[in-house]
Amino acid sequence: MQARKMPGRCPVCNSEMVVTRLRCTHCDTALEGTFELSKFARLTREQLDFVETFLRCRGNIKEVERELGISYPTVRGRLENVLEALGYRVDPAAAEEVTQGKQARRKEILDALNRGEISSEEALKQLKTL
Repeated sequence: MQARKMPGRCPVCNSEMVVTRLRCTHCDTALEGTFELSKFARLTREQLDFVETFLRCRGNIKEVERELGISYPTVRGRLENVLEALGYRVDPAAAEEVTQGKQARRKEILDALNRGEISSEEALKQLKTL
């Protein structure tokens, strides 16, 4: 039997899930109760993938940009999103900086489209990565 990934959030209402039963795969001993999940179990699959990439790149944002094909403001935004999901307070000034960076990048993409430097398909692809 193949193990499934345990969801940290309820697929119906998005509330936090709890573990109520654990079983040993070797001797079949079982424990029942309410067990707390780690903070990382609360992250979405997309957030976990981002964290894995961020760690593999040793926190180097330029490498994360290259590996994921996304802009600096998008990397910062995803990092802020993960920090919030883990329960850490996000600095409002940093969040505003990310928003402004995304707006500036959006304008650059649309300007390039207007000048005919990129196709509408390429512009759409770039906008989706923001």
